Amino acid sequence: MIRTVLKYMLIAVIVLSVASCKRAPPEQRLRDTIAAMQKGVESGSPADFMEAVSPEFVGNEGVDRAGLERLVKAQLLLNSKVSVQTGPIAIEMAADNKTATVRFSALLVGGTGGLLPVRGDMQEIQTGWRDEDGQWRVYSASWGPVGGERG
Repeated sequence: MIRTVLKYMLIAVIVLSVASCKRAPPEQRLRDTIAAMQKGVESGSPADFMEAVSPEFVGNEGVDRAGLERLVKAQLLLNSKVSVQTGPIAIEMAADNKTATVRFSALLVGGTGGLLPVRGDMQEIQTGWRDEDGQWRVYSASWGPVGGERG
C-alpha cells in the first residue's frame, strides 16, 4: 500500500503548477508547471500540486482528480518529509503547441525527516498535458515501476 501511495504521489509531482509568464514558449511554461508541482509536494502543499490537475484527470486504475488529491494528501500525512528526484524530462509537443506528452522517471522518498528516508520507490511516468486558457494542466497519467509495466 505504501508503494501505491508513493506512486500516486509521483503523479502529483507531475501535475503541480504555478502561474507562468504568457510570453514564455509553451514548452518552457510546461517545464515550469512541472517544477512548481514538484515544489508543492516537497513543501507539503497538496493544493499547489492539484492546481495543475485538470478536472477531467484520469490515471492508473481509473483514479480521477479527487482520488489523486486524496492520495497526495495521504502521502503527505504519512511522511513528514517528501522528496522527488526526477530524471531527464522528455517533452513531445503537438504541432499546435496546445497538447504535449511528458515522460520521465522519478525517485520518490519519504520519511520523518531524519538522515535516511523510511521508504522509497522508482517509477516511470507518462503524462498527457493540454493548455487550458493559458495554463498547462495534466489530464492523464500512467506510471509503474522502472522496467515494468505502467498502469
